[in-house]
Amino acid sequence: MRNGLKAPLIHPFSGWDVPRLVSAHAKARPDHPFLIWEPFNGPAQSWSYGAFEARITRIAAGLAVRGIGAGDRLLVHLDNCAEAVLIWYACAKLGAVPVTTNARSVADDLNYFAAHSGAVAAVTQPKFAALVNRACPDLKWIAVTQKDNGDDPAPGQAPAASDSFDAIDAEPDRLPVRAVDPMAPAGIQYTSGTTSRPKGVLWTHANALYGARMMATYETLRPDDVHLCYLPLFHTNAQAYSVLAALWVGASVVVQPRFSASRFWEISLRHRCSWTSMVPFCLKAIADQPVPDHTYRMWGNGVCDLPSDAHFGVKTIGWWGMTETISVGTVGLPYTRNTPMTMGLPCPDREIAILRPDGTPVDPGETGDFRIKGVPGISLFAEYINNPQATEDSFDEDGFFITGDRVMLREDGYLQFADRDKDMLKVGGENVAASEIERVIMESGLVAEAAVVARKHPMLDEVPVAFILVPGGPDAAAPDVAERILANCRERLADFKVPREIRIVPELPRSTLEKIAKAQLRDLLAQEDAKARN
Repeated sequence: MRNGLKAPLIHPFSGWDVPRLVSAHAKARPDHPFLIWEPFNGPAQSWSYGAFEARITRIAAGLAVRGIGAGDRLLVHLDNCAEAVLIWYACAKLGAVPVTTNARSVADDLNYFAAHSGAVAAVTQPKFAALVNRACPDLKWIAVTQKDNGDDPAPGQAPAASDSFDAIDAEPDRLPVRAVDPMAPAGIQYTSGTTSRPKGVLWTHANALYGARMMATYETLRPDDVHLCYLPLFHTNAQAYSVLAALWVGASVVVQPRFSASRFWEISLRHRCSWTSMVPFCLKAIADQPVPDHTYRMWGNGVCDLPSDAHFGVKTIGWWGMTETISVGTVGLPYTRNTPMTMGLPCPDREIAILRPDGTPVDPGETGDFRIKGVPGISLFAEYINNPQATEDSFDEDGFFITGDRVMLREDGYLQFADRDKDMLKVGGENVAASEIERVIMESGLVAEAAVVARKHPMLDEVPVAFILVPGGPDAAAPDVAERILANCRERLADFKVPREIRIVPELPRSTLEKIAKAQLRDLLAQEDAKARN
């Protein structure tokens, strides 16, 4: 924990961990559906609470038989699938730590994730098996699911029986007894920050339970609710806002491979879904479809009371959260009209600060740096693994976590998102560090200097554009230099991180401290977009 900080002697999750929560529901309502897997091809699968506990227990025992112990890290490189949920909770049962990675990661990413986290083995899908094997040579073993997102693998991809995920199975008595410890590590997610390499955010079991409890509360979830989950399971939103939140109250969760506009209403109606997390892209994708007589009670999104609520017949509550905050830090009121297009009010269990550059609090109507306080390991992440300096630097002298976001405090107390650290991009819901893209561009050896900024995009929110200086200036540049840089980026970066354009420029604008004035580059792109619209 940060600075050796210990958890309170008594806290809301004393004597609890994730397996105990699963077991409580398995005993109370063993036949009630918990996990429903809806692949795009093939039949749906369902696990009741009783069946789910039995299955994850056998998987946990199978992991133990294959040499995985409490505290060991297991790379989980999967698109959404039933196995992604099963392995996460099986690890929790055993005390192992799943390292959930973005399924769009490339070899360079995976090599870093595996080495940095100290992963000893991996679970992946047929389409990723060769990539994981090549990128992570030090793993003891790789287990491969039988199918990709419910689809049969391509010829030659099917795993051997011994390497199959299904082979991770053993009698429950092979599972070592583990004492309940809410402060034990429960999961690691890699998140882009303002550094060129993502940081590994460590959650404890208490963190997971905190996310479950608070999100279930803010979503007003009930045991008869059905939560639709199509956002990626490697991400906080799906893990805490959907699956864990449903688990907390004993509700059901329907998992899809990814968002599908053509299937959204069909699946929602089939399972009588009552809750889902939305993102702007998904709303836009179903905006022109007829709205059926549905059972949704509420949707969660980045802002409250959207203009589209009347069209869909659903109340949207806005919220703000990060991987490091586990659950949301601000949220709209579920049964009261909120100020439209805001991120809600500070959550009752949080301490929020919005500060001017001199550290003084803003007045209503002002915008400032957004900070949040909590208890590391419970209401805030435990640490950035193997990076104590980054952990320490992420908190100010008063113990507030520095979010990097800027927020306006309204006269009515609601908070309105203003902007964020300008070196961060939001590409289709994914956080992308500009410096990570710049690092890959510079390592091509073709560039003297590079600056990556965001360009507004109608569907993806933002996309990266790279401005580069080449030795000798634009006139000396080889005709194919831009395409060679893009090819290097495609090989080493996930597709959403690849620049949409490479611009070779004679110079880059500078600030008074000789730093690249990225604001001027963003303004240039905005002016071009405005001109194109007129």
